[in-house]
Amino acid sequence: MTDRVQVLFVCLGNICRSPTAHGVFRQAVRQAGLAGQIKVDSCGTGDWHVGKSPDRRAVAAARGRGFDLSDLRARQIEASDLRRFDYVLVMDRQNLDDVNVLWREHGGTRPQLFLAYGDACDTDEVPDPYYGGEQGFERVLELITSASEGLLADLRRVVR
Repeated sequence: MTDRVQVLFVCLGNICRSPTAHGVFRQAVRQAGLAGQIKVDSCGTGDWHVGKSPDRRAVAAARGRGFDLSDLRARQIEASDLRRFDYVLVMDRQNLDDVNVLWREHGGTRPQLFLAYGDACDTDEVPDPYYGGEQGFERVLELITSASEGLLADLRRVVR
């Protein structure tokens, strides 16, 4: 058992998928009464959107399901994140490849696909909804919500 676990969600630009995972999982952690034991953050592999709010479509889809992403701002992953975070959860295989480059160079927590925690997921990758329509953001929320439930169940076994 541990006193505190740190979870990092990673996607490409940190404006769609990883902030959605951040907001959904953060709320699940709060509702479970574990906010003092589980820290949640998100970032992207690229630097195009650093400092920006999540995509308006991601914010709207999340709000429609009761999740608030309004306080989140994009940042780029740093090598030190692999040492600070206990879980580095990426949205797709390209993100996994990109973060694995950092991991091989700097060590730390080995990244893994986030949807490995989703029992109800029919895929192992969260598709990037950026160039699609509103339905893509809804699909992302479904996948992330399922994987968040599985991750929280797993973490309940390791936090006090």
